[in-house]
Amino acid sequence: MLKDQIRNLKNEAIGEILEAKNPQELERIRAGFLGRSGKINRLTKEIPKLSPEEKKDLGQAINEAKINIESVLRQTQDKLSVQSDNHQKWFDVTAPGIRPPEGHLHLVTEAIREITSIFTSLGFHRARYPEAEWDWYAFEGLNMAENHPARDEWETFFIENLENKKLGKGVLTPHTSSGQLREMEKYPPPIRMINIAKCYRRQSDISHVPMFYQFEGLVIDREISITHLKGTLDYFAKNFFGPNRKIRIRPFHFQFTEPSFEVDISCGLCEGKGCKFCKEGWLELGGSGMVHPAVLKNGGIDPQKYSGFAFGWGVERTYMMKAGLKIDDIRMLYGNDLRFLKQF
Repeated sequence: MLKDQIRNLKNEAIGEILEAKNPQELERIRAGFLGRSGKINRLTKEIPKLSPEEKKDLGQAINEAKINIESVLRQTQDKLSVQSDNHQKWFDVTAPGIRPPEGHLHLVTEAIREITSIFTSLGFHRARYPEAEWDWYAFEGLNMAENHPARDEWETFFIENLENKKLGKGVLTPHTSSGQLREMEKYPPPIRMINIAKCYRRQSDISHVPMFYQFEGLVIDREISITHLKGTLDYFAKNFFGPNRKIRIRPFHFQFTEPSFEVDISCGLCEGKGCKFCKEGWLELGGSGMVHPAVLKNGGIDPQKYSGFAFGWGVERTYMMKAGLKIDDIRMLYGNDLRFLKQF
């Protein structure tokens, strides 16, 4: 294969460069491999004969080979230059050094840490549950029986040849709500959990990616009501988005909560007055509601004694709604364009 030829040529060139005795020999090696009629450039003549995908792969392989060879050439040239000097070069020890480039946390990681900090201040504890989950925890135990229409929304990744007689098929967890049942099984009330984890769905466009992060809040105790839910959401909004942002809840339907609500946040650009970005002053944030009695029973908790609320939002979507950010395509968060990532 052409890629194998390129790899062999690269290794051959590096081997000859490392054995070079003088700059003249280095120049001969450079011309022999990287010159206009060099061995590597000859292979570029084969590119027009390839398919689009093969052209892309071969082009990348050639560029990588050239970069590696040029890097070794420079290093060897510097080494030979130092060796050829008959006297020690003057060096100013007081001159400032050149600082190497510094990286930073990815903006999704920063968002997860900030979200965790806010809810920790309210007494929530951070939980982590499996990415590979059983159908019972992901669907059936959350009041979504087999073939229920609500399952169609998730476009689930099922894991081949993985099934439990009691818990059903193996899946890549489609939402962090599966952690609700595991938390109830693990701890008796009162419960205050924030579960932040990767989720997987067969969706990909400007507002969806196949792998994304969600954070799931769960509170269960005696006499928990909607006012507790609303107060928690308001506290989070003001601390994460800013003191002028507001939250509202609208009636909706989720199979695992009753009653259920969609959560909206006031637009950060017009402060809820209405603009081209939000239309009516509000932006949809995520779902929430009071934990369904059937879900409490499935988690081993008596719904006659305890009640609770839950909410689940995408970390990326929530971060994109922060004041001052104008990110119109969620896929940009997981690209490798440093010009974009260095801004955060």
